[in-house]
Amino acid sequence: MLQHPCQECGFDSTSVQFVDVAGRTRASIAVLAGRLHEDGAVDRPAPQVWSALEYSCHVRDVCRVFGARLGMMRGGRSPEFANWDQDATALSERYWEHDPGAVARELADEGERIAADFESVRPEELARTGRRSDGSMFTVQTLAAYFLHDLEHHVHDVTG
Repeated sequence: MLQHPCQECGFDSTSVQFVDVAGRTRASIAVLAGRLHEDGAVDRPAPQVWSALEYSCHVRDVCRVFGARLGMMRGGRSPEFANWDQDATALSERYWEHDPGAVARELADEGERIAADFESVRPEELARTGRRSDGSMFTVQTLAAYFLHDLEHHVHDVTG
């Protein structure tokens, strides 16, 4: 969890209000999905920098992974999350070969699903916990902020 604002994108997790997570998720997804319909969406701006397509595939998968984690937290007692190697996933799934239109639809679907999941969280669930295998602990509230940072950071990556 970020203790200070992100130096790259300016995201400040301490300012995140849980009630705003769903709306901010939808806004981020809309920007990324819209970028997939623009010229150059498949082009990397530099050899080691992902294209808008690759970032969007990643964010789609982030929505899936965090949606599953949120579900585990709401349904169990301090579950341990399976490891997810996002770089290995990008390579094995060959993000750069995906169809931008299909990814835009999948991204919109996954973004709406997790936004609705966050909207359905009851106040008494915000303190429910889960943990990564490295020992990092999250509450539903801190998981939401961590998730939102990932989305907004990648919006910054593709929009500059």
